[in-house]
Amino acid sequence: MTVSAGQALPALRLTGISKRFGSLVANADIDLELAPGEVLALLGENGAGKSTLVSILFGHYLADSGRIEVFGQPLPPGDPAAALAAGIGMVHQHFTLADNLSVLDNVMLGSEPLWQAFSRRRAGRAKLLDTATRFGLAIDPEASVGRLSVGERQRVEILKALWRGARILILDEPTAVLTPQESEQLFETLSVLVREGLSLVFISHKLAEVLRVCDRVAVLRAGRLVAERPARGTSRAELAELMVGRSVQAPTRLRRAPGEVVLDIDQVSTPAGRHGRLDNTSLQVRAGEIVAIAGVAGNGQQALAGLACGLATARRGRVTVTGEALPARPRAWISRKVARIPEDRHAVGVIGDLTVWENAVSERLHTPSFSRFGWIRRAAARAFAISLVEGFDIRLSGIEVPARTLSGGNMQKLVLARALAVGGSEAPVLIVANQPTWGLDIGAVAEIHRKLLEAAAAGAAVLVISEDLDEIMTIADRVAAIFKGRLSAALPVEEWTPGKLGLAMAGTSPDAAEHIDAA
Repeated sequence: MTVSAGQALPALRLTGISKRFGSLVANADIDLELAPGEVLALLGENGAGKSTLVSILFGHYLADSGRIEVFGQPLPPGDPAAALAAGIGMVHQHFTLADNLSVLDNVMLGSEPLWQAFSRRRAGRAKLLDTATRFGLAIDPEASVGRLSVGERQRVEILKALWRGARILILDEPTAVLTPQESEQLFETLSVLVREGLSLVFISHKLAEVLRVCDRVAVLRAGRLVAERPARGTSRAELAELMVGRSVQAPTRLRRAPGEVVLDIDQVSTPAGRHGRLDNTSLQVRAGEIVAIAGVAGNGQQALAGLACGLATARRGRVTVTGEALPARPRAWISRKVARIPEDRHAVGVIGDLTVWENAVSERLHTPSFSRFGWIRRAAARAFAISLVEGFDIRLSGIEVPARTLSGGNMQKLVLARALAVGGSEAPVLIVANQPTWGLDIGAVAEIHRKLLEAAAAGAAVLVISEDLDEIMTIADRVAAIFKGRLSAALPVEEWTPGKLGLAMAGTSPDAAEHIDAA
């Protein structure tokens, strides 16, 4: 993708943007420009200031100082409506669509005044079809969003922004939940958008995609703009080091012979629910191995995770841990040394208003180590929390702060540390890790992968459920794909390619994958 020539004014200019939250400096005197037709990557660790900067751009936050210009015109601060009117659109990582409405209704939602007596659906539909044709984003305006694939929903999000006149489009982790085939379709769409003169800000932790898609890279660290680089000639290693301030070494998976079966799921079906269902699913995970489940969100991953840690009941079939059938009560599974890393670290992984040390022992309060006669052994609990902070490099101001004040990466480290820190006879025999690195920066990802590999090397059985194919190919010994509650065979990772795995995730036979992988 190339920058359009012949236009003097930048599409976007940020000058001296600063923002503090108490003693925390979120953004510090940031100057940044985006040219018409340019694709700019915005990179940084978790907590580097990317979200704050984007929130200021949209008017959700008010900068302490600085100014923003869009195509040479000043953007009123703290005014989301003004940002939309200026042509700034965003496609969020987690889609903001109403599943029970049609594509057209989602696109038009909120665009008409409340006092208007009737909706101008005919004009809106014509405008949507014209926009879809212009940008090569074919869609049925009357289709129910709830029945669309993940890739199609993302297309609706892009169309919604374009329909409202976006000239600057910000994409937040746009491929996080896409199959490789859907990612390729997205990249083709981005090429069309750029040819039509749009400017794009591409926020991603997938550095290979950044180098492929973007013209230029801007890196934030600790709230400051520390580097700008042309994408051409820059390497992933250089970008990773700029992001975290040090060299990042990816862990190495070592071949090892697996031990006895720890988790045995035998022809299990679960009732349908808001987390999906499993349909005649079988899977074995052995001691010392990492088995990864690849799938697009909503295909039964949550049901599988719940089943594997005592939160869900099988309607049919049998589930055992080290040969023993356990009741669907989480405490019984924790007592059998099953550790879990839940998908949603904010809502499920921690209790935000409790302190760090309280969260550190929250799943072990029933043990004599941390309670006696109903009383919490606070000194022991605090000492344990300090050992977690030091051993897992959790960066915080103290163990007495509420867990909700931690950054996403440090919160995930706390959840991981709680699951893995105990050793010896108390070490987990089974680890269920659901999206363990979702939304984390490359440094935090490498550290979490290293810890999971160390746990498997120590003899734990590890079940990883992930939508990140790079993660799966890095740490898994065996891989299965899940589609509509059914699992494929769990094959050695060497027998999969990204194309074959992507097709299996979409419920398609992998026979046609060879040309995809070669492309």
